[in-house]
Amino acid sequence: MVATDTNTPRERYRAQVRTEIKDRAWEQIATAGASALSLNAIAKQMGMSGPALYRYFAGRDELITELIRDAYRSLADTCRAASESGADVAALAHVLRRWALDDPHRYFLIYGTPVPGYHAPDDITAIAAEIMTTLLDAWTTLPSDAPPTTFETYLEGHRPWADDHPAPPAALRRALAFWTRLHGVLSLELAGHFTGMGFDPALLFEAELDDLPAR
Repeated sequence: MVATDTNTPRERYRAQVRTEIKDRAWEQIATAGASALSLNAIAKQMGMSGPALYRYFAGRDELITELIRDAYRSLADTCRAASESGADVAALAHVLRRWALDDPHRYFLIYGTPVPGYHAPDDITAIAAEIMTTLLDAWTTLPSDAPPTTFETYLEGHRPWADDHPAPPAALRRALAFWTRLHGVLSLELAGHFTGMGFDPALLFEAELDDLPAR
């Protein structure tokens, strides 16, 4: 039986057009933000009619979903590769910061202000959970023999970020502290709020990392 080649010229062309549409969408987001994303404007830039472009993406939300999926997948793969190469918690923090600095608009699409009226499908949440799983794995390797805090007691029985991925409450708390504090510094830095304050944001990021709960 001869295998059918599904990578036809038509399919390759379709993939190329979808990639160009996404590239144009990122340009729009960089200029005016995700909430101003317009498929008709993209179609005009590409010399297409609106109905023609809608053959590649059914609507704005489908295009946003594809961009968010690509962004989350990029970060999840980057974190997993770092973890598999032996990166510890501190190294993962720097991987996260480097990824964000390389493309701030991509970062803000997934960690910035939600797009009004947009609701991400379940598979987006599953990809985001992969990132948290990598962090949990890193924190779970660190010993913790101190009495549980009030918040850790609350976290007993808390649903983990990924199904079938149990983690001690101490690891959950440390992962949450890592995630919220470092994202706070990153978001302020990328939005330019440290401009003119006369200090190096990289050093503040490092100080926050040093101050994270180690137990």
